[in-house]
Amino acid sequence: MTLPAIDGRQYVYRVYAPENALPADLFWEAWHCHDESHLPRAWDLFDAALIRQAT
Repeated sequence: MTLPAIDGRQYVYRVYAPENALPADLFWEAWHCHDESHLPRAWDLFDAALIRQAT
């Protein structure tokens, strides 16, 4: 999952979840992980996230 941040960069997170997980659940998992780090704040807009399934 890619989250854009206020510094103009995009940060990528791997979220482990079952295949039937809702996209919003994946977003919030990655966003909270980012929010707890030292990195600049990520946008908390669901539409801004890029979600891809890793195979």
